[in-house]
Amino acid sequence: MATGAMAATTTRAPIPAAASFPGDLGLGRRRVAVPGWRAGGRRMRASPPARRPFLFSPRGVSDSRSSQTCLDPDASTSVLGIILGGGAGTRLYPLTKKRAKPAVPLGANYRLIDIPVSNCLNSNVSKIYVLTQFNSASLNRHLSRAYGNNISGYKNEGFVEVLAAQQSPENPNWFQGTADAVRQYMWLFEEHNVMEFLILAGDHLYRMDYQKFIQAHRETDADITVAALPMDEQRATAFGLMKIDDEGRIVEFAEKPKGEKLKSMMVDTTILGLDPERAKELPYIASMGIYVFSKDVMLRLLRENFPAANDFGSEVIPGATEIGMRVQAYLYDGYWEDIGTIEAFYNANLGITKKPVPDFSFYDRSAPIYTQPRYLPPSKVLDADVTDSVIGEGCVIKHCTINHSVVGLRSCISEGAVIEDSLLMGADYYETEDDKKVLSETGGIPIGIGKNAHIRKAIIDKNARIGENVKIINFDNVQEAVRETEGYFIKSGIVTVIKDALIPSGTVI
Repeated sequence: MATGAMAATTTRAPIPAAASFPGDLGLGRRRVAVPGWRAGGRRMRASPPARRPFLFSPRGVSDSRSSQTCLDPDASTSVLGIILGGGAGTRLYPLTKKRAKPAVPLGANYRLIDIPVSNCLNSNVSKIYVLTQFNSASLNRHLSRAYGNNISGYKNEGFVEVLAAQQSPENPNWFQGTADAVRQYMWLFEEHNVMEFLILAGDHLYRMDYQKFIQAHRETDADITVAALPMDEQRATAFGLMKIDDEGRIVEFAEKPKGEKLKSMMVDTTILGLDPERAKELPYIASMGIYVFSKDVMLRLLRENFPAANDFGSEVIPGATEIGMRVQAYLYDGYWEDIGTIEAFYNANLGITKKPVPDFSFYDRSAPIYTQPRYLPPSKVLDADVTDSVIGEGCVIKHCTINHSVVGLRSCISEGAVIEDSLLMGADYYETEDDKKVLSETGGIPIGIGKNAHIRKAIIDKNARIGENVKIINFDNVQEAVRETEGYFIKSGIVTVIKDALIPSGTVI
């Protein structure tokens, strides 16, 4: 549980009053003529005869094509990004034992939070808040080191700030849900002279151009726009589904429907831009938990219409639809994974080793994924057999075999070790030769993978000490087991060794 103090603040210059936008509540602002707004800052509704269906590109992102959007005003001055750090992350435990869910390491060099922050920066959204309340120290440290001094500059008021849950006379409770978290900091968000709030999750893996998302929101004169993922019938039962009319407006929600209710939620996804063939394969659309809210709409919904609502997905957005607000769907047809469970996390990481095309690529120079600069040396591979794997920075790999695995930064793998279908998160620091000598003399185990260890289908968290001749291969095919005092858990058949754990030499799991 967070301590109640805000985890960090970043100094930023005040926003000039002249840069304000219609709908802003600040004082001393200069009115700007923007289509769809009338004097007084209220939204104008287009007359019914002018309405026509909008067709959008079926892809919210292209891995090789630059954005074709032209936002006016642009996103850097008119959009505020709000990334929700999630709850306690119990389904990702023990990876969340000592860190917030968005701070969990990803893809050898990164952390989960780097995905939405990078998507924002690549989409020209440079004002970003990250809301969290559980184990926020490592998240705050990473964000301050990665982005604290890198996005500000002349005429650029960009920032990335962590806002931890805190108690106040008005709000004595911790965050009760996504909507409640935003409501508790609304006093801060409404100070910004922006047109829209971009609400994001901190534990999703995807690459998306939010400018196209925001442009669709403005073109349709929407109050709220929900990012939607097309899917087939088999996957649809695990998601909250939406139904749309012939203009892409959301008219109905259903949470994990089955049977006849599932059939009733089928939609024509060509309305949102999917080609007829794929629309037939993917006749359902699921909410991605990513939203654009017009600023005045967000203020009204959270303070007046639904002052007690805690969640956006299950309460605020369905409620907004019921009271007649224009809630639009925006189709995203690309790779997206909700990193909510150990199994999903494991599969997402191993997916980047796929050939010839990985599930998610970190090698797109037009939309890179940023992270903390660590200034580590290149990885050293000494007579090792490495196939279909990703190796992070600063590793030392000696005379071992690695297949279909992700090896995190500063990993040390000793002679004779075999690593298969596994994720090694590496280490936070190097041990000196003197440290290793003392450990050797006292029978201790250094950080890393010991000699002749065999690891298969496992996640080894940071700073773990795996002794010699250890076998972590789940001999008995156990699906679920809690062995916290012994340094590991088993979930969905995947062995997860806890951060800083010690697995003695000769142990068989």
